[in-house]
Amino acid sequence: MTKMIVETQNNIPVYDEADILIVGGGAAGHSAAIAAARAGAKNIVIMERYGYMGGDATGGYVIMVPDLSWYDKSFVRGIQEEWFTRLENIPNAVRAPRLNEIGSEDPILVDAWKAIHDCVSRSAPHRLVRAVYFEPNQLKIEMDKMLLEEKDSIRVCYHSWGTKPIMEGNDIKGVIFESKEGRKAILAKIVIDATGDGDLFSQSGAPYASLSDGQSRSSTTALVWRIGGINWDQFEEWKRIRPDLTAKLRETLAKIAGFRAMPIASNQNDICWINNWHADKDCTKIADLTDTEIKTRDTMRDVLEYLREAVPVAFRNAFLYDIAPQTGLRCSRRLKGEYIMTAKDWAFASHFDDVIAWHSTICQINDCGPVEIPYRAILPQAVENMLCPGRHLSSDDVAIDWLNLIPQCVGTGQAAGVAAAVAVADGTTVRNVNIKKVQDILVEQDVPLPRHPKTDPSYMECCVEHEYGLYTELAKKAHQEAGLGKYVQW
Repeated sequence: MTKMIVETQNNIPVYDEADILIVGGGAAGHSAAIAAARAGAKNIVIMERYGYMGGDATGGYVIMVPDLSWYDKSFVRGIQEEWFTRLENIPNAVRAPRLNEIGSEDPILVDAWKAIHDCVSRSAPHRLVRAVYFEPNQLKIEMDKMLLEEKDSIRVCYHSWGTKPIMEGNDIKGVIFESKEGRKAILAKIVIDATGDGDLFSQSGAPYASLSDGQSRSSTTALVWRIGGINWDQFEEWKRIRPDLTAKLRETLAKIAGFRAMPIASNQNDICWINNWHADKDCTKIADLTDTEIKTRDTMRDVLEYLREAVPVAFRNAFLYDIAPQTGLRCSRRLKGEYIMTAKDWAFASHFDDVIAWHSTICQINDCGPVEIPYRAILPQAVENMLCPGRHLSSDDVAIDWLNLIPQCVGTGQAAGVAAAVAVADGTTVRNVNIKKVQDILVEQDVPLPRHPKTDPSYMECCVEHEYGLYTELAKKAHQEAGLGKYVQW
């Protein structure tokens, strides 16, 4: 029997009141705040449990964002691309094929970038892809600078952990949060749950699902750490001439660590990061989070020592550079929104009238081509005045693997911020928001959207020319099983 403590009734002071309250300052939440301010909102509060913005990108050291382009088009733009155009002015802050190089099939450039994971397309003919490696601490600084530029509209509450929605029937009216000042509340017209784990929508009455199948990337946790004093170029040379030993190295590292672990390039040649995958973990469970932290740190020295001994040409002088300040989280609760994305949306190039993002993704069904994300995928059922962008957006246990990465968090967060700003300005709910106005503002904020009159038509031409990427064997199989032709819009 579970013991229970009955909490006495308590008066909770109201700390602040806002038009738009954003809970979670990760890639989705930060983007929502910036986009809302730029769309004209003047009374915004963003709450973050740590002392910096960025979530997994800056605190979890997920320091690469993949597949921002497809062929020669930069599909993932807006605030996501702004991160990197700002950081490019800082020495050694980013490493990536330049925008004017994407889609290039120059064999010399392709060969040069093959050493950096995901900077070259997976399918032939091989071409350069906009995949960006960045320094997380520089991004922390830049994300604060973006907030300071909107300081007349945005109030930031660091070290504040939103724990409970304030509900009146089906309407959310604000959030209770914990901090060093104790338990307090912020009231708001619109709440954006950007916690990544659905901490708020899961308590609001909105339907949601739990982990994926336990075998996918999304059902793993990580604690990223970085190694300095290496030479990545020499490591790549070592791997190219020893493909059999490269596979053996991966196996041995997994055996030493007790879980899958792999060195990945960074923004600098003398630093790499060790990504890892603790299988079948739920990042809302205390035991799973604790186990991830302790087991990863317990094996770091052993992994590092093996790399020094096994690949001395690259790791002879390697040392522990740093450890990510927060656990890497991939998936836990998933919203069951007004639309649930599935693999069909990639296999049949679904079109949506309420599209808010048009992203190239890591999905192999359509050769990493762009997919449309509808507004309804961040709109919860049964709850009013709430939006839920980020890695917990509405998708099934397969599609979530392609949607819970940083670019999709930024893109859905930017859209949520704009939608909230439009709803406040027009005096409507987020459910009844003028989606055409939202789309117009997103395009003005450098977000390409399909079929929009102000989006460069060459983007749509690229999709049509390359059949939306549906020339893969996986796509053909899906069409055959559905009894359809070569390409049929779902």
